[in-house]
Amino acid sequence: MRKRTVTHAAVALAVAGVVAIAGTVVAHAQEPDDDLAKALDTILEDKRLDDSQIGVVVAEAEGNKTIYDHNGNMRAIPASNNKILTSAAAMDALGGDYRFDTDLASKAKPHNGSLRGDLYLRGTGDPTMLAADYEKLAAKLAKAGVKKVRGDLVADDTAYDDVRLGTEWGWEDEPYYYAAQTSALTVAPDEDYDAGSVIVNVDPGAAEGDKAKVTLTPPTGYVEVDNTAKTGGETDLTVDRKHGTNIITVSGTIAVGDETTSEYMSVNEPTGYAADIFARALKAKGIKLTGDIRLGETTPSGAKTLAERQSMPLSELLIPFMKLSNNMHAETLVKAMGREKTGEQGSWDNGLPVVKSFLDKQGLSTSRLRQADGSGMSRWNLIPPDQFTTLLSKLRDAKWFDTWYKSMPIACEPDRLVGGTLRSRMCDTPAEKNVYAKTGSLTSVTALSGYVTDADGRELVFSIVTNDYLTGVKDIEDKIAVTLASYSQGESLDKDGVKVPQPEKEAPSGLECSWVKPIAC
Repeated sequence: MRKRTVTHAAVALAVAGVVAIAGTVVAHAQEPDDDLAKALDTILEDKRLDDSQIGVVVAEAEGNKTIYDHNGNMRAIPASNNKILTSAAAMDALGGDYRFDTDLASKAKPHNGSLRGDLYLRGTGDPTMLAADYEKLAAKLAKAGVKKVRGDLVADDTAYDDVRLGTEWGWEDEPYYYAAQTSALTVAPDEDYDAGSVIVNVDPGAAEGDKAKVTLTPPTGYVEVDNTAKTGGETDLTVDRKHGTNIITVSGTIAVGDETTSEYMSVNEPTGYAADIFARALKAKGIKLTGDIRLGETTPSGAKTLAERQSMPLSELLIPFMKLSNNMHAETLVKAMGREKTGEQGSWDNGLPVVKSFLDKQGLSTSRLRQADGSGMSRWNLIPPDQFTTLLSKLRDAKWFDTWYKSMPIACEPDRLVGGTLRSRMCDTPAEKNVYAKTGSLTSVTALSGYVTDADGRELVFSIVTNDYLTGVKDIEDKIAVTLASYSQGESLDKDGVKVPQPEKEAPSGLECSWVKPIAC
């Protein structure tokens, strides 16, 4: 193992490559991976890393023998590498067959086309519920002969608590879909399953000076649009959501004849959003609601299920979750774990201990790390790189490992649901289709942790976590990963270092590339 940090005791014993043992001077033999260590040391001499904090650990996947360690025990903000912990714990605690349920229930029975009582829409956190799925629930109710609900529509989101945002999430991220609120009832506007968000579409008017046209996907009256955008000039639009409201402002200009500009925005209080979408679905299916919409009340005991819908299994949900680094999936899974294991409302307070218990069983030193949420959006998360490599090595023994492993982004796999956030990185290198790793991005935070097979066929685990840099350093991560993929024991690496092509499109600093729509990677 090559360590960059040398203790004073070791320095006292080691001078000019010799050590004293029982009065005899013995020369050091070169360790098998010294050439690799030298190559990695050279990469880390990059001036962009001056005054930053970087930890790098490389280990053999079988047995977790460390072969390179640079600040591996340094606590660092992991960004979306936090999802490695959450996803693995969810597979252990919930199982790959776990599904989220959404149903309709009432204490009243349909009679002569009427349901004389309140109708409960009850959720358990399904992040994959589209407007079309709410329409299917309404269609099932219509098929049962219901034409009128003589009562209120009650949105039951009590499977989870009402804490919507994670600890220490940046307020500046709050309007955007990647920082959406977590609720047991929610809506996704697309098949990336970006739960709790709405797509704001802006089109130019017919002529210069005309007001821009704004539509929402899915259509909803729950969100109000304040549109002052005009047609003409260059396209320069700003879309925002006022704090604590569902007023979305659209301002600026859009060029005549320009294509649609779409922005994905979070919705305040997703439970009400889901209720609005379902109420619209009832109307579309010819079912009249005579009462009001109420939020956050528990379905009464004795209520009978009238229609239900199950999500895809967790084993399938892992794909959009991990490949596209979906924050809402992570937070939903934390609350689902808490609910399943405690029998109480799902919450961060009872879900995160489930993750910790899992990590303890994997042999991690959980006293050395802190997990504040499931996604990594919180800057309170602190995880040393050597804990990632320990976990990555240990997970290979899990019965569900193959399913989980395939959910990792893959270097230079062009399909976005295969390559994910790595689909444009490390192309035309030995790392292409070889590196399976989770990316992570926040402002001045980047991380890459996962698996790679070297030139000898040896499977390695690695973790690279960098904090406090001023300019982009993701190519340094790529150089390290490509070096690992290129390395053969006993053969010197190119003294000029590896060459890493730059992606054609890059996300703004601090964002996962999959968070930029249309996708930047």
